Amino acid sequence: MVSPGILLVDKPGGLTSHDVVARTRRAFGTRKVGHAGTLDPMATGLLVIGIEGATRLLTYIVGADKTYHATIRLGQSTHTDDAEGEVTETASADAWNEVTAERISAGIASLSGEIDQVPSAVSAIKVDGKRAYDRVRAGEDVVLTSRRVTISRFEVIAERAGEGFHDLDVIVECSSGTYIRSLARDLGAHLGVGGHLTALRRTRVGAFDVADAVAIDALGGAATLTPAEAAARVLPVLTVTAEEARDLRHGKRLSRQAERMADAQAAAIDPDGVLVGVVEKRGADLKSAMNMPEVSA
Repeated sequence: MVSPGILLVDKPGGLTSHDVVARTRRAFGTRKVGHAGTLDPMATGLLVIGIEGATRLLTYIVGADKTYHATIRLGQSTHTDDAEGEVTETASADAWNEVTAERISAGIASLSGEIDQVPSAVSAIKVDGKRAYDRVRAGEDVVLTSRRVTISRFEVIAERAGEGFHDLDVIVECSSGTYIRSLARDLGAHLGVGGHLTALRRTRVGAFDVADAVAIDALGGAATLTPAEAAARVLPVLTVTAEEARDLRHGKRLSRQAERMADAQAAAIDPDGVLVGVVEKRGADLKSAMNMPEVSA
């Protein structure tokens, strides 16, 4: 029997997130595998994978903030806002006269904090039930509505000037739902020279770091985090007795126990260190918001 767990995978470039899920299914011998947030084929880095019953935890991981290392190329725009798209515009020599270090800093500042961001048209967002990128490939003009995101860090760590372009290596820490391609596009637009993403690597999802991830070729026999270990990274822990664990698993409330929790939700862990599920306050009581499936010995 396959044990439930959370697997951290360092996705290489050229594979889709679905490719990684498919390989994980084969490596672990189970169909019940999911992930907590897609990476584009061009991108590398951390994918958080749920196996068996631990897929239920992905709901509590997918909304975590994230860290990316990226390269933004100023001077060219593409129809996908990244290097996989066709170049649609190249900056003129005159346009570069207005690009200074001060203006780059000002552009980054304007894209920091809480901002309204328009996702790239070639994103996986659904428009009337169809993925935006499918509509673009079918020749449709797609304009997505903006969404509020938070950019807590947008820092240039290196830069290189070339013939007709200027590359910025950046670190971005941001809320879930942020499109780094859109930051590249919008910074280029702010500077009047266009911009797109040429490299992207996700290094962190919430409390999970790519340094702890396994390579795609090492999936067979790879160690996973237990559901309890993973839940303790994303939620406060509530230690429950064996009797309380049994009641929660049977759908019963823990009467007048809400004061035991400071937060709205917590990971309930039994005396054996097994994750019972996620509990939440309901008035003065505690009740299960999600129960883990019981695994037979």
